[in-house]
Amino acid sequence: MTLKRVRLELARSPEFPDGSTRHAYEFVLPLDGKGKLDREKWEQAPEVCTVHRFWEGEGDTVGTLVRKGSGKWAFSYQPGEDDDEPIHRFAEHVFREGEYISVREPDGTQHTFRIVLVQEAPGLTPAK
Repeated sequence: MTLKRVRLELARSPEFPDGSTRHAYEFVLPLDGKGKLDREKWEQAPEVCTVHRFWEGEGDTVGTLVRKGSGKWAFSYQPGEDDDEPIHRFAEHVFREGEYISVREPDGTQHTFRIVLVQEAPGLTPAK
């Protein structure tokens, strides 16, 4: 399984006119040849599809990419759904540098992020 490391950084907004490198996510996921989530590969080893949330002024948080009902996806940091951060149209996105993606915080606030890095994630092997 080929895994990719993806980094999202907060895009420009009224609060951050230049965007922010201090508000970001890095996560690992399998991508197909078109740069989309390979759901079949994710199902083989969801435990290696981790997410690291960096948010200035808050502690860093580590979690996993989870599939929710009806084809929706989220970053989840603890058991249950209270802290889940849904990702708009995650399975339909093309993960390519320069593209944008939206993430909704548990309180309902939605932020747009720019994909700034997509690279191989060597050394990550699913548990057998």
